Amino acid sequence: MTPPYHPPKKYSVRIDGHRTSISLEPLFWEKLTTAARMRNQSINALVAQIDAERIRADTPPGLAGAIRIWLVTHEKGGWITPAAPVSELADS
Repeated sequence: MTPPYHPPKKYSVRIDGHRTSISLEPLFWEKLTTAARMRNQSINALVAQIDAERIRADTPPGLAGAIRIWLVTHEKGGWITPAAPVSELADS
């Protein structure tokens, strides 16, 4: 099977109420959509979570790169598990 090569497309998201766009290949957008659905989150909520994690990195990548990295690492580790409730995230 041939991989679905396609150039990035722009997608609009909201992070903390601010509109922004990200350029992702459709394959990564589909994976992001699936991850959000499996975690019972909106795409905006998941992107905001990934954004917050990337900002804490010593050398933060761009948002699109962080999304790709998050998807690859969580796909390997099983991102199907639902997201922790916000109160649990605050305790960590």
